Amino acid sequence: MNTAPTPPSADEPRWLTDEEQRVWRSYIEAATLLEDHLDRQLQRDAGMPHVYYGLLVKLAESPRRRLRMTELARYAKITRSRLSHAVARLEKSGWVRREDCPSDKRGQFAILTDEGYEVLRQTAPGHVNAVRQAVFDRLSPEQQKSLGEIMRIVAEGLQPSEAGADLPWLR
Repeated sequence: MNTAPTPPSADEPRWLTDEEQRVWRSYIEAATLLEDHLDRQLQRDAGMPHVYYGLLVKLAESPRRRLRMTELARYAKITRSRLSHAVARLEKSGWVRREDCPSDKRGQFAILTDEGYEVLRQTAPGHVNAVRQAVFDRLSPEQQKSLGEIMRIVAEGLQPSEAGADLPWLR
């Protein structure tokens, strides 16, 4: 009598092992709680969600504090429609302004205003403190290095390089 397990058929999913399921659920729980924690901190301190803070940071780090909207969408990993809505809200606050691209009539730049830069400057210390308390203060230097390597591998694997890839920021 053969007691060896039957290998899965080609059309059957490779189910997660108990250990993989534990790791996956821990990741989902931590990612959800972390995003909520950072979102609440930024809403409380600056009246903006975490994704808006990320947009302001990217603009602040860009030459002349400006970036094409398509590049900003690619950075934020969001649809152009969602980015347009976010930038409209940031414009209403006076933190960002848009400018038409002179070389491409359909293109636009998002530009961080002085007021937006000041809000970012005032908000950054509280945000970095929230990140440090939630993540880095809980991990050893070795764990921090491992986490960085793991997340880099996952991110690289999820960013297709072929033309025509179905990516949110291209929609």
